[in-house]
Amino acid sequence: MPLPTEVSAPPVASLLVRRRWWIVWTLFGSTLINYVNRQTLSVLAPVISKDLHLSHSALSQIFGSFQLSYGITWLLGGMFLDLVGTRFGLSFAVIWWSLVSGLTSFVNSAASFSALRFLLGIGEAFNWPGASKAVAECFPPQERSLAVAIFDSGSSVGGALAALCIPFISIRFGWRAAFVFSGLLGIVWLAVWLAVYPRNSAAAARPEGFVRTYFRGWGPLCKRPETWAIVIGRSLSDPVWWFYVFWLPQYLSDARGFSLKQIAFFAWIPFIAADLGNFAGGLGSRALVARGMPVLRARKLVCVASAIPMLSAIPASLAATPFAALALICVALFGFASFSTMALTLPSDLFSPDVVASITGLSGLGAGLAGTAFTLVVGRLVDRFSYTPAFFVAALLPVFATAAILFLIRPGTEPVPYTA
Repeated sequence: MPLPTEVSAPPVASLLVRRRWWIVWTLFGSTLINYVNRQTLSVLAPVISKDLHLSHSALSQIFGSFQLSYGITWLLGGMFLDLVGTRFGLSFAVIWWSLVSGLTSFVNSAASFSALRFLLGIGEAFNWPGASKAVAECFPPQERSLAVAIFDSGSSVGGALAALCIPFISIRFGWRAAFVFSGLLGIVWLAVWLAVYPRNSAAAARPEGFVRTYFRGWGPLCKRPETWAIVIGRSLSDPVWWFYVFWLPQYLSDARGFSLKQIAFFAWIPFIAADLGNFAGGLGSRALVARGMPVLRARKLVCVASAIPMLSAIPASLAATPFAALALICVALFGFASFSTMALTLPSDLFSPDVVASITGLSGLGAGLAGTAFTLVVGRLVDRFSYTPAFFVAALLPVFATAAILFLIRPGTEPVPYTA
């Protein structure tokens, strides 16, 4: 039997293929809910930090506890999903993070917040390896970038909805009720997911000895430069997203004087820009492939084009008005989301569907650890200096991420053929 990293891919169940667009839009829903859950704290951070007397360093530790478990579970969760299958793995994850979100309504200290955010990260990390795996199972190469753009855009829409809705729930019912609301959303999604995703997935048809072969295949997997292109690329780009996701509401409050209502009115706009970036990257890559450009060359070209707008973080930090800063942040998040779509598509381009979740998970581990470190640094920088140095780093990291993808995915590398 060939190693999971070899070129041959197992046939995809015809039912998965026929339902692929229903499945990807359901994955959009899980990603949206995932971000509403995690953004509840970020949006309410100005209120919660005053209520519980939290410093910026304490907030960074709470954010960092989420990122630490989130990054570790990307790898472990990806392996778990490759072994048990997408349907069960994502069902388990959504139940987990929904319960943890509801329990967060009872916290009363930084320590309890950190503990529950750590648990939340464990559940939420399953979403992207699982969604990437489903795309690899259901979609041919020419459709994958659009499929990834659809489900990944749920993060932007979820962030925007959280910025719009959560402040008003907090104003009306208190900030604790907002965590209960975000937790209930996952239970509704679960019923839809179980109806859409077929019971007999590709995991059920695996040959005898798959588990043993799967673990044996990790050695060759880690020797491939393409693996490290994906890991390094995400490790140097994802911290940019985390910076805006975690710190944007607090930045608008601290540096630009926004109230909670003003955050609700304006903090959602950059996430809509990110949503447009998801589709710009996905559709742009798809158009290049349709015109005859090799798949991997198209992905690289979009990565290069996406890194340029992320540099707008530098003038954003120096902008004279809050609305000029917001506009430039929108440009940066547009670029990030386009880049992210390519980074999440590359594993399904380069590897067999049997290991896509694991490769995505390995890259998520690197991204989570790098994001944790950057988040902790941002808290200390803001307490001692200002947000400006963090904006400069957020602008420059994607340049190195793009370089890693260009140089480690060598010219002539062939993607894994898709078999349907």
